[in-house]
Amino acid sequence: MSVTSVDRTAEFRERLQSRQARIGIVGMGYVGLPLALLFSEERFRVTGFDIDARKVDTLNGGGSYIVRIPSTEIGMARQKGFAATSDYSRIAQMDVVIICVPTPLNEYHEPDLSYVTGTVKSLAPYVHEGQLIILESTTYPGTTEEVMVPLLEKGNPAGLKVARDASNGGFYVAFSPEREDPGNDTVARRDIPKVVGGCGPVARDLASALYSTIFNRTVPVSSPAAAEMTKLLENIYRCVNIALVNELKQLCMRMGIDPFEVIDAAKTKPFGFQAFYPGPGLGGHCIPIDPFYLSWKAKEFDFRTRFIELAGEINIGMPYFVVDNIVEAMSQQGKALRGARVLILGMAYKRDIDDLRESPSLTIIELLQKRGAQVAYNDPFFPTVGQGRKYALNMTSTPLEQIPEFDCVVIVTDHSQYDYPGIVAKAKLVVDTRNATRGIEATNIVRC
Repeated sequence: MSVTSVDRTAEFRERLQSRQARIGIVGMGYVGLPLALLFSEERFRVTGFDIDARKVDTLNGGGSYIVRIPSTEIGMARQKGFAATSDYSRIAQMDVVIICVPTPLNEYHEPDLSYVTGTVKSLAPYVHEGQLIILESTTYPGTTEEVMVPLLEKGNPAGLKVARDASNGGFYVAFSPEREDPGNDTVARRDIPKVVGGCGPVARDLASALYSTIFNRTVPVSSPAAAEMTKLLENIYRCVNIALVNELKQLCMRMGIDPFEVIDAAKTKPFGFQAFYPGPGLGGHCIPIDPFYLSWKAKEFDFRTRFIELAGEINIGMPYFVVDNIVEAMSQQGKALRGARVLILGMAYKRDIDDLRESPSLTIIELLQKRGAQVAYNDPFFPTVGQGRKYALNMTSTPLEQIPEFDCVVIVTDHSQYDYPGIVAKAKLVVDTRNATRGIEATNIVRC
């Protein structure tokens, strides 16, 4: 006897409303862990899956390894049944499996889906009838249908197929892009609308019903590819506009104009303008990466995303621009970069977070080291830094009391904890890439 779409959706909604649905989230990082806590707050039984035994042990011990998530939140979730594991066989116990794993670029700036494919292959043997599998990892349009679905079907020993309509005997697949914004305290996670695209209307409706329990609004779209493209558009929009102001900043500096003054004046216009601000380069998991995912996929359709690629090139070049300005600033003081002591302030990719992914600080440090500088760093969120972008840095945070010992201090991440007037007063030379010293009048400040 077949199960109708109405029956399947009604049964699923009932399990959601009664909080009987078991939810598994694969990847306990900056996306997966906050999502697990949201479901736990709604009294769902949540299991977090991760291959990192240290994360599993920390979570099961009630601890946290993400600064913006206090251990008290983990402890409360544990009291409500949240647990972490590395045992993928427990996927079989889940009604819903949400995949939140990294999707970086390889050394050729091409998509690296190894985390996604590895995860899908690990859970495929345990997928069962009626289970809902959702991918949240940012990726190119087509990944869900062209990569994930075939792996799930091939790796399932019961021979189950993805259910695209009201038929029974299969599992359901959807894509819903994560919209995490680390460090953003102005918008509650529940208030961020959740875009959902399913492999068929039943999968879409099931995923929408699921996310409606923790988000105030869901936005259903026609397909996983549409949802995948939505995520890329959001981040490429930011990438392109940041590239615009980064290029404008370089021109303004040559013309003797303060770019931040110009941006602040422009944003007073009540329509047609949104302020973006220049910096030392892009960081984080999405904005520096997403343009390359789309440009790579576009080649399959004999299409070149020239505008997007140009924006990526401008943003990639910003750390080099910063280093050139450091060299020039030190030269003006009669000091060569080779052999000089340089202190980098801030390793995180943006203010007040403990996220190092794709941080421009890593590139700046490596470039300075290549030119012979003796580089140190300070960051309240990173007592140590091991791996950089290309090299093992193996560095320890330097106390701010040692600022007078350095030839140059470079503000790369404008953490709110820093006392900028005090830093300027102690430093021989300050190169400010974030406009953190705005309003401070001193001859030892160079803004770039």
